[in-house]
Amino acid sequence: MSQLQNLLLDALLGTKHVDSAALIKLQEKSLCATTPGFIVMPNDVQTLVNRFAKNPLQTRREGLYFKEKDYKCVRADDYSLYAKNENTGVVVVKTNLYLLVATYTAGMYPNVCVEATEKLGEYLRKKGN
Repeated sequence: MSQLQNLLLDALLGTKHVDSAALIKLQEKSLCATTPGFIVMPNDVQTLVNRFAKNPLQTRREGLYFKEKDYKCVRADDYSLYAKNENTGVVVVKTNLYLLVATYTAGMYPNVCVEATEKLGEYLRKKGN
């Protein structure tokens, strides 16, 4: 298991309010770490990278299509994207080198997922990642 995968497991899944997580390299538009069982297809990677390249207002209006689900965007800015679909959601945080992706499901607290993902994103930015 890689150091990055361990970081995802400890910092995010360890909260019990993150269902799955992934780290995407922005430049290469490729997956570099995921939690066990979380499969992110190349078209989903491309979608997430493109959402940060677009105007945040446009992303808020259009929403997000991720892992074969339509999500309503509840926040979109230069560093964060939060989207929900009924009682599930996705949180994406941009660092210098990565997109950090976390999902939550029914019974989990979205605010804990957001807080943990944002904190890990901040940690990676401070490390220069």
